[in-house]
Amino acid sequence: MADSGTKPNQGKVEDLKTQAKDMGQHVTQKAGDVASTLKDKAHDIAGQARDKAQDLAGQAKDKAQDMATAARDKAEDAMGAVGNRLSGLADRIRETAPHEGVVGSAASTVAEKLHSGGQYLQQHSLRDVSNDLTAMVRSYPIQALLVGVGIGYLVAMATSRRA
Repeated sequence: MADSGTKPNQGKVEDLKTQAKDMGQHVTQKAGDVASTLKDKAHDIAGQARDKAQDLAGQAKDKAQDMATAARDKAEDAMGAVGNRLSGLADRIRETAPHEGVVGSAASTVAEKLHSGGQYLQQHSLRDVSNDLTAMVRSYPIQALLVGVGIGYLVAMATSRRA
């Protein structure tokens, strides 16, 4: 009879072991499913973040290009306005300066150069002016350096008097 008492308990233990094993497999499967779902969601979120970053970068690039274009347009407009004023100044010098003698000859030459410079600024783009200036600096580097130093000195003198 001692045998019969141990067998029913042994069956219950085996049933419990089987249930525990089944539960472990079920929990493992659920954990794998949750991990897979989390991985998919993380991948989706990362993709959305990447797409958003690309969109923002594209928008920033477009904005920068728009601003650069607007700045170039304003610079070209300003250059045309300066050219117009130089031509106007040349006309005023011709009207008010003497027409004869050394002063008249010098005034006429200055007026011609101002008018020619004004026309150049009005008729050429900023890129043309930049290319011409680069070519001139390459052709005359020492003179360009001296002109730059002279302009820097004049600007420094003008700003030091205001301060």
